[in-house]
Amino acid sequence: MATLTFDEARACVIEQVMAGRLFADPEHIALECAAGRVLAEEVRADRDIPALARSVRDGFAVQARDVPGTLRIIGEVRAGEQFDGTVGAGEAVEIMTGAPIPRGSDAVVMVEHVTRGDDGIITTDRAAEPGQFINPRGCEARDGESLLMPGKRLGFADVGLMAAVGKARVAVCPKPRVALLATGDEIVPVTETPREFQIRNSNVYSLAAQVARAGGVPVILPVAKDEYDDTRTLVERGLTSDLLLLSGGVSAGKYDIVERVLGDAGAEFFFDRVLIQPGQPLVFGQARGRFFFGLPGNPASTMVTFELFARAALELVGGQSHTDLPLMLARLTRDFRHKTGVTRFLPATVAWTDDGPQLTPVKWSGSGDVPALTRANAFLVAEVDRAEWQAGELMRVLLK
Repeated sequence: MATLTFDEARACVIEQVMAGRLFADPEHIALECAAGRVLAEEVRADRDIPALARSVRDGFAVQARDVPGTLRIIGEVRAGEQFDGTVGAGEAVEIMTGAPIPRGSDAVVMVEHVTRGDDGIITTDRAAEPGQFINPRGCEARDGESLLMPGKRLGFADVGLMAAVGKARVAVCPKPRVALLATGDEIVPVTETPREFQIRNSNVYSLAAQVARAGGVPVILPVAKDEYDDTRTLVERGLTSDLLLLSGGVSAGKYDIVERVLGDAGAEFFFDRVLIQPGQPLVFGQARGRFFFGLPGNPASTMVTFELFARAALELVGGQSHTDLPLMLARLTRDFRHKTGVTRFLPATVAWTDDGPQLTPVKWSGSGDVPALTRANAFLVAEVDRAEWQAGELMRVLLK
């Protein structure tokens, strides 16, 4: 298999998953539980929004041609009411924000621009154009207009919109189950005190947090020993989930047997190495209708490759119509250099200041340095073909 660049590998993941993903029947849930879920139905307006022309200011509904001038107040209307009369020449109706515009009026004069007398007379020296401070009927949406499409991960604004159109229950995509399988004889349970040559099983817990944050349900499997039969049994279990993430066993070592096990399970491999750091030995493929990733075993490599590649696959398998990386530009606080040839994603901090986001690399000791990652809130992106950046220059950043 060819070694891919970062951009090529990410494009490959998105293309393959979009072409081969399978969808389960949607779930119907209460609207108050819908935030963060992926929409599985089209949502349309059930009437014009707003249903009547309404005021966007507190003030007075008038005929625009009557101002500036002196007007007589003939009534009041507030949100949730309608004014039964008609505004004639030289007349005004006191109106509150959100209230329907009375018949005969075509503009609103803000209350701050009016002088009120004790005899029900107001005076304003402000002119008004027809339509001033009025939201016309249907200006936000028309009856039957499509408002939300399937594949959107729902945020608080989406939930509010669905409430406004009467969606008490909503169809959403089921959360994907993601099997997490750590491999290696050196790994012991978190509750066990490791010997000097052993490590605790931390990767599946960081992955479980990342999976949950991306909308999946983590399924933690037992650790697979560096033995063919044990690894094969657990891989078989993992392939019953919607997505399988393996950690470790994908390098070129004598006991790195993950690719052989997957191959014997009928896997099709799309790539097994990407020109990035950390995380070069990264495997992506499909077996028995399920996508899988063989993530490198070093903790930082596992975390970074999930965010760059596996997260995209999980979001798409979970029903999203598209997936994006949260990249931004920030200004370096000091010089930075690296060796070209790979795209590097290194721990950094981003601080928001009056001069914009400021980027500072975090000192780290390689892809096993988890404490450095806890001090970072981002990863700086060192481009594959550029060696140096000066303090003050803009650099791409991947937010954590």
